[in-house]
Amino acid sequence: MQRSARGAAALVCCLSMGLFSAEVRAAEQNSAEPLRVVDWAGWKDGSWLEALVQPRLVQDPTAIAALRQHLLALEAMGMPASAQGIWVQSGSQILSEHKGLEPIPAASLTKIPTTLAALKTWGTSHTFNTTVGVTGPIDNGVVRGDLVIQGGGDPLFVWEEAIALGNALEQRGIRRVEGNLVIAGNFAMNFKGDPQTSGALLRQGINADLWTGEAQTQYTQLPPGTPQPRVAIAGEVVSLARPPAFTPVLQRRSLSLVQVLKAMNIFSNNFIADSVAQQLGGGSAVARTAAAAANIPAEEVRLINGSGLGEENQISPRAVVAMLTATQRSLQAEGLSVSDLFPVVGRERGTLGDRRITAGTPVKTGTLDRVSSLAGALPTRDRGIVWFAIIDIGTADLGSVRAEQDRLLQALVSQWGEATPVPAEIQPSDRLPIYQQQLGDPARNVPL
Repeated sequence: MQRSARGAAALVCCLSMGLFSAEVRAAEQNSAEPLRVVDWAGWKDGSWLEALVQPRLVQDPTAIAALRQHLLALEAMGMPASAQGIWVQSGSQILSEHKGLEPIPAASLTKIPTTLAALKTWGTSHTFNTTVGVTGPIDNGVVRGDLVIQGGGDPLFVWEEAIALGNALEQRGIRRVEGNLVIAGNFAMNFKGDPQTSGALLRQGINADLWTGEAQTQYTQLPPGTPQPRVAIAGEVVSLARPPAFTPVLQRRSLSLVQVLKAMNIFSNNFIADSVAQQLGGGSAVARTAAAAANIPAEEVRLINGSGLGEENQISPRAVVAMLTATQRSLQAEGLSVSDLFPVVGRERGTLGDRRITAGTPVKTGTLDRVSSLAGALPTRDRGIVWFAIIDIGTADLGSVRAEQDRLLQALVSQWGEATPVPAEIQPSDRLPIYQQQLGDPARNVPL
């Protein structure tokens, strides 16, 4: 999410605590207790799950020093430590934290509770289905009536999907529609939710004679030999709250929920996130579902939408980590991991750009005018998988803030070592096809 004044609001309150929380200061006064390498295979045991959601503070000098250096660096850039939030955890041990229980603007880390709530509500294999029908008979390739699109909330219906739908209509013997293109239900295309706009785009997508340069470019990404549909609509694009009586002819199923969420998180796509959240009942409903799934106080997750646009979306660093680990637990039973839902350093570029973070680390970034955030699962040799959330608030140069976040993680890895290979628990599954390669797949057209 790019820095923008859009949706931004003044920070609700002035945070006034010192450089470290009382818990961390107390931790520094005592000798560090030994830490053990985390055995994530233990997640199969119920007692380990209970420990995960009830973490305890330990005194880790490496983590505390890295946290201190990060806050000092931000102070030097004019970003007071009292406004920042950090949480670093390995298994059931909190290695360091700063204002970790206070909800603060989290930017696109908001997509983490959106992801968790979607998984808990629908399951990984859920699809958003678009139904297509006609209001009259099909006579020699011509629909003597309207073509009706009953939207099912697919937030990733793009050019490739429209082309596949057009080809499916031609296979059903439809080449021309005498009447209108009627858009009903929850239908969006190319991240445009207005039914008139999305309908006009669909009209272009199913007729190659109307393709724009963008549509032609996306067509070249489809397998060689993919037909170019030419389904012509004689009438207009009409949007209705309820569809007229129609005869269904086919259904276009979306990509699986896992693939949709992966696309959302790689590019931090606000439209997808808000569309998913709205279908879940809105930001407040997402917050309640995600907080309950992560076993954290509801007051630590305050959301007005699913994307993170607006500083009113506030999450505590502890809650961010708890929701990430809850997502991991939810996926593990299906042989998946957070790396199947979030961008992985060295694998997907997306919002990661040239970030200097250990390869194999699944992360989520967030950016608003005064917010730069980062969360994920850092693989280390000595501390296992280290879950972290860094939420930095202030107006310093974005590139400089991001560099300091990377340095914090680099400091941890320099002391704890890099895990080689990356633990299997957070490696992407080889069972899921890359979603870009599945856009426009004709196999998701279901005749009715």
